[in-house]
Amino acid sequence: MTAVTGRYDFVLLFDVKDGNPNGDPDAGNMPRLDAETGHGLVTDVAIKRKLRNFVQLVKGAMPPYDIYIKEKAVLERTHRAAYLAIGAEEELADDPDAKGKKKRKGSADSVDKARAWICQNFFDVRTFGAVMSTGVNCGQVRGPVQLTFARSADAIVASEHSITRMAVATEAEAEKQDGDNRTMGRKHTVPYGLYRSHGFVSAFLAKQTGFSGEDLELLFSALEQMFEHDRSAARGEMSTRGLYVFKHDSELGNAHAHALFDRLTVARVGANEAVRQFQDYAVAFDGKALAVGESLQAAPGVTLMRRA
Repeated sequence: MTAVTGRYDFVLLFDVKDGNPNGDPDAGNMPRLDAETGHGLVTDVAIKRKLRNFVQLVKGAMPPYDIYIKEKAVLERTHRAAYLAIGAEEELADDPDAKGKKKRKGSADSVDKARAWICQNFFDVRTFGAVMSTGVNCGQVRGPVQLTFARSADAIVASEHSITRMAVATEAEAEKQDGDNRTMGRKHTVPYGLYRSHGFVSAFLAKQTGFSGEDLELLFSALEQMFEHDRSAARGEMSTRGLYVFKHDSELGNAHAHALFDRLTVARVGANEAVRQFQDYAVAFDGKALAVGESLQAAPGVTLMRRA
């Protein structure tokens, strides 16, 4: 495995057409919104879920690319597997204290070894980090890769649609409808939205978790292709429209991330009042549009490359 020798910052652009990119369960699953500006939001958790699903799909959830936060997972089972793998199974036995409460399991040495074992075997832990201190204690991991919420370039319109299912779920419902057998429902969509998220990769934290150059390449591939394998009627058409990666020569970095991000602009073009396609925007760095695969010197010691 090759080491990550420099800092990375990146900008991810993706869009949605006639779909719900990230429903809010506190608002009836409507698309998430900034209440003051009307801009659309997609949480970092939603993006990480798609990245995890992509890695699980292409790597088969096998070490060293297993996934810790997977659907319907019981996390303590993984913690117990870690203790068995490091030969600390005796620490898994119940040992209540004087008040009859179970103690949190794991000596300091075992916690360190279990944390290292999980980092070695689970891609998402050594990438994003995790809190693994409940129940069987495997400590905490600060991940080298961090993502922000994605925010739409313009305010979005959340549309609500009535839908009909030509069936009912139970005999009781059928009796109430005298055989008409219809079920009404609601569906929320965004006509169009272009979203932007920022990401950061720390070379220092990569050393601590074992996050490698191969892991970084897999992460970028996932960012490029995650929507291609996550289709659903609810999400409409979602696509990665740009992945702009700033590679620094040093571990500390050669320029401030916010200064680099500010120079990458997304601007409206054309006379269309209602935006309905990616072509209604122009993306440029210092006024220059980059083709996929093109790179340039963004600052002394910083190379910008457009990957998608």
